Amino acid sequence: MPKPSAETDDRPRRVRIQRRGPLLVEGPVEVELEDGTVVSSDRFRVALCTCRRSRRYPWCDTSHRDRA
Repeated sequence: MPKPSAETDDRPRRVRIQRRGPLLVEGPVEVELEDGTVVSSDRFRVALCTCRRSRRYPWCDTSHRDRA
């Protein structure tokens, strides 16, 4: 039996909001940036940067921990 893909899976994607942290999203995901570029991850869960301090934006690299 084939594994369901994000395109065929009817379940809603779960997004977890954390105070002073990244958005955790059940993957796989595609993220469209402001300039129209699309980046993707096939991981089962991804952390999206909300503070824009990440050197790997839009992926979180825990730079928010340095925030004063």
